[in-house]
Amino acid sequence: MAEGTYIAYYRVSTAKQGASGLGLEAQKEAVRQFLNGGNWTLAAEFTEVESGKHSDRPELAKAFRACRLYGAKLVIAKLDRLSRDAHFLLGLEKAGVDFVAADMPHANRLTVGIMAMVADEERRMISARTKAALKAAKARGVKLGGNRGSVVDDAARQVSAAVRGNKATERATDLAPIIEELKASGVLSLGAIAKALNERGIPTARGGNVWTPAGVSRVLARLA
Repeated sequence: MAEGTYIAYYRVSTAKQGASGLGLEAQKEAVRQFLNGGNWTLAAEFTEVESGKHSDRPELAKAFRACRLYGAKLVIAKLDRLSRDAHFLLGLEKAGVDFVAADMPHANRLTVGIMAMVADEERRMISARTKAALKAAKARGVKLGGNRGSVVDDAARQVSAAVRGNKATERATDLAPIIEELKASGVLSLGAIAKALNERGIPTARGGNVWTPAGVSRVLARLA
């Protein structure tokens, strides 16, 4: 039984199919059947008219962004509608988006092995970079092990601040199109934008449900 918030993504391979609805209605019906019952919300739907061989998928990128904005899960009718190429399945992990296929609800488990290998390779690379950084720090005379003093602590704080800053900037970038859309429709004040974001059910960067003018101001400052 479906629970939570979902973003639907449909793909048809040709412009003719997109215009006629051939294949599209079947995908929508599959998603409707999957979501039937339970406590769920379909926040948005995106349709791509594109060949599965092409990597440029603007609607999929929009769907990813919507998933991040709403804290939602991507739902697709069939696994091959997303891609027959594992490259795009791994792209889900990079996008920070979870997904479910209506025809194979547990399909995400099939990719765990692949993603585990990728994660293992990333861990190996991080380990190599960490060892190189420690070696360089030792060469500079930084004391390693035991009480390392304020040098490493300061560095850790700087790294932590940089990570938080990057995440905040990424979140602001995801919000930018919606804020621009609101401004174009005459919603200009910080309070009005905050109210509009709340009405759309878009959570704040920290996962809260209430936008404030101050929160909107921080996002605009990031974009500036």
